[in-house]
Amino acid sequence: MLSRRRLRGMTAALEARPARSERPPNVGTHMTSKLPFEAIVELHGSTVLRVCRAVVGAAEADDAWSETFLSAMRAYPSLPDDANVEAWLVTIAHRRAIDVGRARSRRAVPTDQIVDRADQPARIERDADLVTALEALPDKQRQSVAYHYLAGLPYAEVASILGGTADAARRAAADGIATLRRSIVGTTSSNTDRNTR
Repeated sequence: MLSRRRLRGMTAALEARPARSERPPNVGTHMTSKLPFEAIVELHGSTVLRVCRAVVGAAEADDAWSETFLSAMRAYPSLPDDANVEAWLVTIAHRRAIDVGRARSRRAVPTDQIVDRADQPARIERDADLVTALEALPDKQRQSVAYHYLAGLPYAEVASILGGTADAARRAAADGIATLRRSIVGTTSSNTDRNTR
């Protein structure tokens, strides 16, 4: 897994290339408004991590996050200046999540012993019912909810990531939210019933 500190070191190496004034006059003479890649990580890292947690689960979210930013770092120099960086990162995260899901399906599952997990953030533990309900959603609904509600992407961009129309993405997100509400209300009312007995 690629740590955030290691990623920052790699971005520093990329940014250590010669300044524009040191390059030959015919190379890269137009002005660029791109932020340094480290600033991109700072600005959008938490959004990408939320999306990764929602799509692949908390156990593999850090790996998907690292893979997303490693891929993004390689492709960032060729990204157009006017591109929507957040949508671009969520698209990469979506592809990495698919890769993580494929790898998970090929991985052997040990049955003799339980592997200890690293401590999860307290927020995840408080929202365990929500995380469980989100994981139970069909892929299209879970991804639509994550990309629209957690990443804040418009439905047109969600549709371009998932393939389909903006209306289909809106419908999948609405169905996902409705299912989440039903499952959370059901969980909350059953917990309330148990506590009052």
